[in-house]
Amino acid sequence: MRSLIYSQFGKPAEVLRVEERDVPQPGKGEVRLRMLLSPIHNHDLLTVSGQYGYKPPLPAGAGSEGVGIVDALGEGVDHLNVGQRIALSGLKAAWADYAIGKGSSAVPLPDSIDDETAAQLIAMPLSGLKLLEFTGISEGEWLIQNAANGAVGKVVAQLAKPRGVHVINLVRRADAIAEMEELGIDNVISTESDGWKDEVKALTGGAPIAVGVDGVGGDASGDLLSLLGEGGQLISFGVMSGEPMRISAADVIFKQAVVKGFWLAKLMEAMQPDEMRRLVGELVAGAASGDLRLQVDQVFPLADAASAMEAAGAKGRKGKVLLKLS
Repeated sequence: MRSLIYSQFGKPAEVLRVEERDVPQPGKGEVRLRMLLSPIHNHDLLTVSGQYGYKPPLPAGAGSEGVGIVDALGEGVDHLNVGQRIALSGLKAAWADYAIGKGSSAVPLPDSIDDETAAQLIAMPLSGLKLLEFTGISEGEWLIQNAANGAVGKVVAQLAKPRGVHVINLVRRADAIAEMEELGIDNVISTESDGWKDEVKALTGGAPIAVGVDGVGGDASGDLLSLLGEGGQLISFGVMSGEPMRISAADVIFKQAVVKGFWLAKLMEAMQPDEMRRLVGELVAGAASGDLRLQVDQVFPLADAASAMEAAGAKGRKGKVLLKLS
C-alpha cells in the first residue's frame, strides 16, 4: 500500500515521501480502515517538523485523523462491522491507503454527514467543544477569542451560540469576516483595523469579558488579557505566531486574572468513556443537523502531497486541506 513516510524531521513538503509499505494488521482492540479522506492539521505539520509535544521514532508515517471504511477488525472489536463507514482520530499513519486505530474510538457515521465533514469531525471539533467546557463559562457571559477563523475557533463560536454564551471573534484579516459570516458566526472583528479594541467594548456594552482564548501568542496574548474583566481567565491553546506570550504583569495582578494552558491530549488521558461518548455524540448530532459546519479549502491526491502540505501551511485558508486516499 501507499503511505506518506518521513525519515527525518523537517519541512513537511520536503521530507514526506510516498512509499510502499505492507498493509498493517489490526491488533487486539484495533480496527483497520481503508482510508477515504484525511485532514492536514497544524499538529500533523508540527509533528513532521519535529516541533510538537512529542517526537515519534523514525521513520514514521504521518497523519492522525480521517474517514474510511472498516476493512478488518482486531480481537475483541465486536461493535463494528466490516464495510461500515467511520470517523477516527488518533490513527496511526493516517495518510495512507490503510490505517490502524482504536476500535473504542471509532465513530459510526449517519449518511447525512458527508465524507469531507466526517474526515475532520473529531480532533479539532472535539478540541473546540472541550475547550468551551474547560473555560467554565456560563450562559450570558462574554468570551473573546483570537484566531477565530481557525478550525477550533469556528467550532467554539458555533457551539457557544446554543449555550447562550456571547463570543467576540477576532481575525487578522478583513476578508475573514465574510468567511465567518458564511457559517452564521457574528461579532467578528478584524484586528487589522484601527480602534478594534473600541469595537470590542462597543459590542459588550460595557459588560465584563470573562474568558479570553488565545491561539496566537506574542502581543496578541496581552491584547486579550487587557480586555478581560476582573477575575478573568486567559487560556492558551496555541502559538500561531511562534512567539512567547507577552502579557502585562499589571493586568494579571490588578485584575486577579488567571492564565492557564489547554491541551486536549493531556485532558483525554483522564477522560472517562462516558464523557467522550457525550462529547462526540454532540459533534455528530451537530454535523448531522447542519448546526456544526466544517469548511474545506482544497482536496489533494496523495501523489501531490507536497502541494497539499504547502497549501495547509499557507495563510488565508478558508477551511481544512484534505488528502484523498484510496
